[in-house]
Amino acid sequence: MTLYIFRRYFRSHAFLLLLLAGTAGLNAQESDFPDIAVSATTSIPVPPQSPVIPFIDLTMRNPQSGREVAFSLQLLLLLTVLSLAPSIIILMTSFLRISIVLDFIKRALSLQQVPPTQVLMGIALFLTIFIMWPTFDMIYQNSVKPLSDGEISVEQAFRAAETPLRIFMYRQMSGHSENIRLFMSMRGLAKPNTLADVPTYILIPAFILNELTVAFKIGILLYIPFIVIDMVVASTLMSMGMIMLPPIMISMPFKLILFVLVDGWGLLTEQIIKSFI
Repeated sequence: MTLYIFRRYFRSHAFLLLLLAGTAGLNAQESDFPDIAVSATTSIPVPPQSPVIPFIDLTMRNPQSGREVAFSLQLLLLLTVLSLAPSIIILMTSFLRISIVLDFIKRALSLQQVPPTQVLMGIALFLTIFIMWPTFDMIYQNSVKPLSDGEISVEQAFRAAETPLRIFMYRQMSGHSENIRLFMSMRGLAKPNTLADVPTYILIPAFILNELTVAFKIGILLYIPFIVIDMVVASTLMSMGMIMLPPIMISMPFKLILFVLVDGWGLLTEQIIKSFI
C-alpha cells in the first residue's frame, strides 16, 4: 500500500517538474532574441486586386433617321481622306518636285549611301511645309476651323479645302497648260477658259505631269557641271594609261569640293523655293 502511494506521488510531481522545465526553456529562448526583432503574423496576405480592363462594345444597327445616315457617310468620308492623306501630300503639293530634285543631286554627286534616303525625304517634307504653309493656313482658316465650330457642313468644308489646293496647282502650271488641254481632250471636254472650268480630277494628273517635267529639267541642269568633271577625269586617266582605275573614285572628291565651295545646298534650296513663287 505504501509502495502504491509513493508511485502516484512520484508521477504527479514528475509531470510538474517537466512542465516547469519546458516553460523555463521557452523563457530562455525568448530572452535570447535580439532587441531589433520584429513581430510576425500568421495571417494569410490578401492578394492585390487585378487591374480593371474596360469593356468595349461595338454594335451595328440600322439607322433610325436621315441624320444618322449622314453621320455615317461623313465618317466614311473622313476615313477615306485619312487613308489618302499620304498620296495627297506627295502628289498635290511641292513634295513631288523637291524629292525628285534631291534624288537627282545625290546621283549627280555619285553618292550611294550619303545622305540616306530618309534624310532626303525629311528635308523634302519640311521644305514642303515651308512652301505650302500659306495654303495650309488658308485651308485651316476656311475649312477645318469652321467645321470644328459647327459653322459649315462637311461638303462645304471639302469645297473650302479644295479651293486653295486648286489655286496652288493651277499657278504652278501657268504658261504650261498643255497638260490640262491634253487631259481635257482625252476626256472629250471643251477648252477651258478659266480655272473654274477645269475639274479637279483633270487638274490633279495635269499637275503631276507638270511637276515631273519641271523636276527633270532641273535635274538635267544639275547634271551638266558634274558630267564635265567626270569627262575631264576620265580623259585624264585614259591619257595616263590608268584604264583599270574607276574614274568615279577620282571624280567624286572633286565634285564634293565644287559643291561645297559654291554652297550647293544653299543655292539648291533657294532655287527650289523660288521655282514655286
